[in-house]
Amino acid sequence: MMKKQWIGVVSIHLDIYLQPKSQKQLILPIHYNYLIQSAIYHSIDDKLAKFLHEQGYTTNKRKFKMFSFSILQGNYRMEKEYKTIRFEGEVKLTVTSPVEDFCQTLVNILLTRGSIRLGSKDVEVIKVYTRKELVEKENIKLRTLSPIVLYSTMFRLDGRKYTVYFQPGDPDYVRLLNDNLKKMYKAFWGMEPPAEDIKVISLGWQKMRIINYKGTTIKGYSGKLKLMGPVPLLQLAVDGGLGGKNSQGFGCVELVKG
Repeated sequence: MMKKQWIGVVSIHLDIYLQPKSQKQLILPIHYNYLIQSAIYHSIDDKLAKFLHEQGYTTNKRKFKMFSFSILQGNYRMEKEYKTIRFEGEVKLTVTSPVEDFCQTLVNILLTRGSIRLGSKDVEVIKVYTRKELVEKENIKLRTLSPIVLYSTMFRLDGRKYTVYFQPGDPDYVRLLNDNLKKMYKAFWGMEPPAEDIKVISLGWQKMRIINYKGTTIKGYSGKLKLMGPVPLLQLAVDGGLGGKNSQGFGCVELVKG
């Protein structure tokens, strides 16, 4: 068994390595975002968890939880007939946040407990790496660690609501990305965001992902993007996530070096 480690200092990106306790396998529902989200809330300070869950950082009635997380990364096999996904061996989860207290308490509690509960399963935390993804220029490349979700709610002629999801290349994709990011900036920093918008260029194919979150079907897109704009906005995008529904496991990104 590997010795538990905390490598580095409190940072923005936390790479959490997990090991199934029984039979070296972790079997989860295919759509496991809610299980990860719940596990994170139960692995931070109670007062902070209550604040984020019930209130969060707000501006103009918009609430932001200020964290995001990746899909689980590791060797896996889809078992569609059982609607499950089976992970073999070590699994990595990346969690990002611009809130230092959030990162600190999450690391401390995970390593003190030595495990995290995913649904009905206890999974061992074997090590946590921390890293700072520092934006130093107004031109960056990003890789999605979980799909970016951007959407609008529309109304049919009979008054019923429906949701339209946008993909990179759609004019509304860039507009909504900027709108969400600037509102997040104002909510977190308590000041007006830079006026200049972020420009977005797709780098290669963007893969559509369909996720069921607590009975709601959500569409997002994964791939690489080039972003150009004010450094403070780019930094918050890297730290807090891009698009909507970040705390539900969407829009987690990391810098592509070089």
